[in-house]
Amino acid sequence: MTLTLTLSLKRRGNKLPRPNGERVGVRGIGVEMNELTIALAKGRLLAPSLEIFEALGYDVREVRASRKLVVESGDVRFLIAKPMDVPIYVEHGAADVGIVGQDALRESGVNVYEPLVLGYGACRLVVAGKPALRDAEWRLLAGLRVASKYPRCTQKYFSARGLSAEVITLYGSIELAPMVHLADLIVDVVDTGRTLRENGLVELDEVFKSQAALIVNRASHTLRASEIRGLVEKINGTQTNADERR
Repeated sequence: MTLTLTLSLKRRGNKLPRPNGERVGVRGIGVEMNELTIALAKGRLLAPSLEIFEALGYDVREVRASRKLVVESGDVRFLIAKPMDVPIYVEHGAADVGIVGQDALRESGVNVYEPLVLGYGACRLVVAGKPALRDAEWRLLAGLRVASKYPRCTQKYFSARGLSAEVITLYGSIELAPMVHLADLIVDVVDTGRTLRENGLVELDEVFKSQAALIVNRASHTLRASEIRGLVEKINGTQTNADERR
């Protein structure tokens, strides 16, 4: 497992902090709570994320065993949310920190810090289509249509290459789109690529690699600097020790 620690925290976006550390979200404006609030993504990232906090001494049994979306454990409060929602909760101050895939983070376009990548949940965002398009010149395709759950990342990818494409946003099985002639190409996350192959599609290009990342609300990074930095360093130490034991 690979872990990268950036002590000088990176900033995503260019917005300035709000005056007086004002926060918007379920906490209300300018309201601080005692617990450090941590948003965790549902799905495949949840189990390894909980293992991190379990290793830090937090009781996460209730998170695992119940359907509760808010669970308190000691001096932290966990919010369990859909992956695409985690960056939004963190940006708007409903959570101080979060763990989310970089694919969802980039698609959200939020203005948060990303101090750690966590070395699990590895996947890739790729462009895929039918084998006949493997050697095709995409700019010569009239009315190019691309289906994706990641419209922001998709539009950015094609615009950067000077390609005009109609991006169709879907939320289900993206691989279906080329099969029923809804789209020429798809942009989707893959792990092994098995689903693409089973549906007669091939990978045509890689947009970016993704893994789980820790993100931090910008106001919390200022107002709760000691707690945030302590948490980052503890996670770094726990993950490093886990790597050494492998």
